[in-house]
Amino acid sequence: MLWRLYFEIYDFLVGIVPVRRWREKIRYKELYDYRKKFNALKRAFPRGEFRHIRVIKGGWNIGFIVNNKYVCKIRKYYEQDIPVEKIVREKRITDAFGPIVPIQIPKIDIIESCGYTFYKYNFIPGKNLNRMPLKTIIENGWVWGKQLAEFIDIVHNTDPAEIADLKCGDGDGWNHNDICNNIIVDKKTMKIVGLIDWEYSGWGALDTEFHNCTAFSKKMQESGIGTAIQLEYHVMQKKKAKRK
Repeated sequence: MLWRLYFEIYDFLVGIVPVRRWREKIRYKELYDYRKKFNALKRAFPRGEFRHIRVIKGGWNIGFIVNNKYVCKIRKYYEQDIPVEKIVREKRITDAFGPIVPIQIPKIDIIESCGYTFYKYNFIPGKNLNRMPLKTIIENGWVWGKQLAEFIDIVHNTDPAEIADLKCGDGDGWNHNDICNNIIVDKKTMKIVGLIDWEYSGWGALDTEFHNCTAFSKKMQESGIGTAIQLEYHVMQKKKAKRK
């Protein structure tokens, strides 16, 4: 809710700037054309469905959480001449892994409205693990570590044919590449229920995936969950080797 308030107030204040060219530049550079995108999204939904809206911001995107039912994301700096395949890359990857991973990931639909392309997927209720107290992460680290190890095992060691053309660069498997900031936990069961935001996903090294599980959070590093993830992963590989 706070991000929406920020954008609304900032957009109002920009309206006071006397030169139109300056207003447009500020709205593009600082507000990511928030107002235009917000209005375009409203046009895409029946009036009755578009009531309670929250705004989120992170990575390459800004997003709108609609009625706590679904999330609509769009690039901060949207260019209409970006190839369609580049825009829907995240959808193709999540479509490939959605049916086989043990943790819920976004099922993305594409929405076209007023010249913009939005990603829409069901809102996964819960709390971002990275925002939990350090003590809570330490207490649940091994349980969560095992869940994440199972997730990494499936994603990294599966090579879906339908996204073979998206493989780029050196590597030995698929990575999410930003697990650290995108783990959703059910506060009642204290189990990981979702892994969102796949825009950085790609073909890469296993060590990179392990590194990125904690790389962007001092709290995650201090919790020891990174060690739990790696140890649980290697235990799984040993068990697999014995069964062969």
